[in-house]
Amino acid sequence: MATLPAAPVPYSFEPDSTALLVIDMQRDFLEPGGFGETLGNDVEQLRRTIAPTAALLTACRAAGLPIIHTREGHLPDLSDCPPAKLNRGDPSMRIGAPGPMGRILIRGERGHDIIDELAPAPGETVIDKPGKGAFYATGLGDLLAANNVRSLVVTGVTTEVCVHTTVREANDRGYECLVLADCVGSYFPEFQAAGLQMIAAQGGIFGWVAESPAFIAALQTSLQRT
Repeated sequence: MATLPAAPVPYSFEPDSTALLVIDMQRDFLEPGGFGETLGNDVEQLRRTIAPTAALLTACRAAGLPIIHTREGHLPDLSDCPPAKLNRGDPSMRIGAPGPMGRILIRGERGHDIIDELAPAPGETVIDKPGKGAFYATGLGDLLAANNVRSLVVTGVTTEVCVHTTVREANDRGYECLVLADCVGSYFPEFQAAGLQMIAAQGGIFGWVAESPAFIAALQTSLQRT
């Protein structure tokens, strides 16, 4: 058992039943000139997560933890994109419209793929999800069950949307979620702060919040004992 400082109380986990989830670190969201920036967002608010997430990936790979990456996107014919999601915003910037890195949020387009700095290593799972949550219409639940995962370390973007949705879904399914504050990001600093507070509120209603160096140190110390 490993333990690290976290909010609202220390977080404990067994490395052999823990997985790392890296949510939607895609070019269209994080790269200058991508779809996110064309909407007027400051991508630097998300890009600050890249270096700590890269260090976290290195540590988790060395420890042999299962690593799962997700990408939000849709089939080219948009058959998996409901009108409630499709019909949002300026029609010229909706899902499927031409964007700076290909059709917006369409699988196979350059903007849909994960940034080079955090590219999945051979053997790591990549889950394409049509919704905001990583469990909806995917095989994530079956994958976690097959690997006897009970604890999820959650990273990615954006904090208040896809990260929050996934953590809430995971909490309902009985997973103990640790969200790493320096490895999740929002375009809006006020949403980042509120999103993290909501996770740890009321005694950890959805999970725990910590910094990635604390998790890495606890993981490495635990492995040294074995």
